[in-house]
Amino acid sequence: MFTGIITDIGRIASVSRKAGEDLHIAIETAYDLSTVAIGASIACSGVCLTVTSKQGGRFTVDVSAESVARTAAAMWTEGARLNLERSLKVGDELGGHIVTGHVDGVGTIVEAGRVDGSTHLAVRAPAGLAPFIAAKGSIAVDGVSLTVNAVEDEPDGSAIFHLNIIPHTADWTTLGDAAPGRAVNLEIDVLARYLQRMQQASVKA
Repeated sequence: MFTGIITDIGRIASVSRKAGEDLHIAIETAYDLSTVAIGASIACSGVCLTVTSKQGGRFTVDVSAESVARTAAAMWTEGARLNLERSLKVGDELGGHIVTGHVDGVGTIVEAGRVDGSTHLAVRAPAGLAPFIAAKGSIAVDGVSLTVNAVEDEPDGSAIFHLNIIPHTADWTTLGDAAPGRAVNLEIDVLARYLQRMQQASVKA
């Protein structure tokens, strides 16, 4: 469990392929790895991954073919920068919103520009996620907890939602260099997910 508050930007130092399409990845980080246990969970640009080893300033993770297929492809390349967040501990401050680290889909940035000192992003979400995105609701974009400013429904069922990235968030996450065309990992608010399931169950009943 996470909150979407990023505490480090890591860098992929190496990528190797395991059996099939699974990946073995080494990530450079500023974390004090003496406080990170083998088997601990770290969210990497919104994807919950398990630490399999650590040495020096690097930790390694294995990424399944399923995770690779359901996330932004460019994030799994050598040199890529990743938003990192360690898992939530009981008693920690909940500064963002509840984030599970399970990516629901991939969106595409369609606009990026400066507005009054902040960065405005417009992101296209696929049709399957559009009903879960609401103005003033929460969404995780590449693992970053953000508030949706506005939503525009598109004729094809997709939706374009708008975000305001304050300078602090831009400096401390990879969203500071976001540009049109970039694919981003999206995780909808867990409450919206359960609400839809409850509505489906009530209709069947």
